[in-house]
Amino acid sequence: MTPVKTQDYHIYFNTECYHSLNAHLQAVNYSKLFILVDKNTHHSCLPYFLEQLETNLVIEIINIEPGETYKTIETCSSVWNALSELDADRKSLLINLGGGVVTDLGGFVASTFKRGIAFINVPTTLLAMVDASIGGKTGVDLGVLKNQIGVINTSKMVLIDTSFLKTLPPLEIRSGLAEMLKHGLIYNKSYWKAITTAYASNFENLDPLIYESIIIKKDIVEEDPFENGLRKTLNYGHTLGHAIESYFLSHHEKTTLLHGEAIAIGMVLATYLSKTLTGFPSEECDAIKATLKSIYGHVEISETDQDAIIVLLKHDKKNENGNVNFVLLEEIGKAKVNCIVENSLIKKSFKFYSE
Repeated sequence: MTPVKTQDYHIYFNTECYHSLNAHLQAVNYSKLFILVDKNTHHSCLPYFLEQLETNLVIEIINIEPGETYKTIETCSSVWNALSELDADRKSLLINLGGGVVTDLGGFVASTFKRGIAFINVPTTLLAMVDASIGGKTGVDLGVLKNQIGVINTSKMVLIDTSFLKTLPPLEIRSGLAEMLKHGLIYNKSYWKAITTAYASNFENLDPLIYESIIIKKDIVEEDPFENGLRKTLNYGHTLGHAIESYFLSHHEKTTLLHGEAIAIGMVLATYLSKTLTGFPSEECDAIKATLKSIYGHVEISETDQDAIIVLLKHDKKNENGNVNFVLLEEIGKAKVNCIVENSLIKKSFKFYSE
């Protein structure tokens, strides 16, 4: 696959990843190389990754615990302390080898340590490949509230090695698929059709779909890097999806939802809201619900749960002037931002999901 050039960095694929990384390490006078991993990628991805490196730099490995519950400022502090104890300086390089938690948190750590050191993202999950590692968003959660602390800062490069997907359980692949489905809904109807067709045939080759998803996100981010307009469309399904994810994360009697599972619910809800408020076709709304529920199944969300989830909406990052702003669809491939939705209608969207 041809490298993708953004305004600030390149995205390289598969074998080209390591040629480009090693050329970069040779060309830039880094003082030391740090690799951030979690326990999963330390075991499943790091040995192979180290075999590909050609460098005389001292390499230090920093481990964090896996999972969204560790995407916190406390974990950042432990990584900052490790960098300091291992004599990292402003000429050090941090490589983030992992899923969205590692790339989000690692990018934030690098952006703030000694007022900023260089970092490279090497996403190892589908979700991180098509979403988290692209576009420069970094940060951590505040309690159970998603991505409340962070900065926008781009990596030196992004390396997409799809062989890492073989290390993932099917549920993680399914989680990442939600962001790809979202790209189709907000930006490209033919891509939506292509990815749903490919899912039905068990994804014989994901690489072309991953590549197209990355192009879609890259194009949106370049047109609106600081989320003043178009980039907000990437939050389709995320206003309620993030609130659902946070709610299930904070209630231990609930089964924790993966990010993509929560976003899939959020997209069903947002599609119903679109049918009601922006004229989205009713038949397509039903078809999208059927598609998403065939992939992600059904999650029970009681009325009590719904009320608590609606309360969490006040923390959404897109809110302005006290309003909760939704991204809705006018048609597949055409999204509308800054839509205000009444709570009573949100309750109806949950009823639609449950039917």
